[in-house]
Amino acid sequence: MRFLVFQHVAIEHPGIFREFWREAGIEWDAVELDEGEPIPELSNYQALVVMGGPMDVWQEAEYPWLVPEKAAIRRFVTELQRPYLGICLGHQLLAAALGGTVGLGRTPEVGLGTVTLSADGLADPLFAGFANPVETFQWHSCEVQHLPPDTVVLAGNEACAVQAMRVGRHAYGVQYHVEITAETVPQWRELPAYAASLDAALGPQRAAKLTDDTAARLPAFAQAARRLNDNFLKLVAAAKTLA
Repeated sequence: MRFLVFQHVAIEHPGIFREFWREAGIEWDAVELDEGEPIPELSNYQALVVMGGPMDVWQEAEYPWLVPEKAAIRRFVTELQRPYLGICLGHQLLAAALGGTVGLGRTPEVGLGTVTLSADGLADPLFAGFANPVETFQWHSCEVQHLPPDTVVLAGNEACAVQAMRVGRHAYGVQYHVEITAETVPQWRELPAYAASLDAALGPQRAAKLTDDTAARLPAFAQAARRLNDNFLKLVAAAKTLA
């Protein structure tokens, strides 16, 4: 099994999933799109995982590689019909690539929070074994505002109605970050765009505590990430059997 990963900034990588994939013997190739790395032949991969980033889906003039990235997502999901997992920006790109719309949310979400699984989410194999509501780590100011065709909302909250979704049979997006590790918050705070959004959303005092507050929840987040990863691997294996 081989995965393709799209990255938009070096510090937003698959995080704790790297450990799980290594244990499972999964090989994976990362494409750093913001550094001009080319997209390889998609048919060589059983799943596409698209990470977050500080840019917005509509900033194609500033980041022209967003155009071929959306085309690749569209081909992978609709033509090849293979499993997809998008996180934060990757969630929004799934919507934008397949006919939905993304815009600025009413309230940025940064830090600890919860999302509530819908009836469809509770029944979906990606969230098998999850308690409801789901404790999450958030860092976003944009949201999916109009769904692509053939989309089911799996989770939401008051700040963002589409916290998780499934498009078609096995293309998934989650707005929150399931991949975080102990290094995530300290590394992301070094990026000026993220530092500014953190202070704006939480204020300097709460922002300064975010690393410690998140560290206390890391064991629970790791357990949830492993469960979601295991569920996704089952979906990939099932899709490979059907191909």
